[in-house]
Amino acid sequence: QVHLVESGGGLVQAGGSLRLSCAASGIFRSIGAMGWYRQAPGKQRELVAAISSGDSTNYADSVKGRFTISRDNAKNTVILQMNSLKAEDTAVYYCNVEVSGSRWPVYWGQGTQVTVSS
Repeated sequence: QVHLVESGGGLVQAGGSLRLSCAASGIFRSIGAMGWYRQAPGKQRELVAAISSGDSTNYADSVKGRFTISRDNAKNTVILQMNSLKAEDTAVYYCNVEVSGSRWPVYWGQGTQVTVSS
């Protein structure tokens, strides 16, 4: 099993910044792609940003230029730096990690609330 611990959500004014972190622990051989998804009330969960094991990144068009995803392989951690936040970024943010050598190939974090006040 793999356990993901997310941190860094909260309430911020529009234009502000937040930094989300997700650390993986447990039994696995290696970590592949890592990413962040979000789900706003009444909407489907959507990909925000992802980073491959080779550090290739992918961003939703709505966050390009404002959000940056990075990973620390030594700490099994993925980070989402969110700048210039907008009210429409308000959602629950979920960490997503692909692993090998564990019971399941994909794990999700419990979610962390990000609220941007306008």
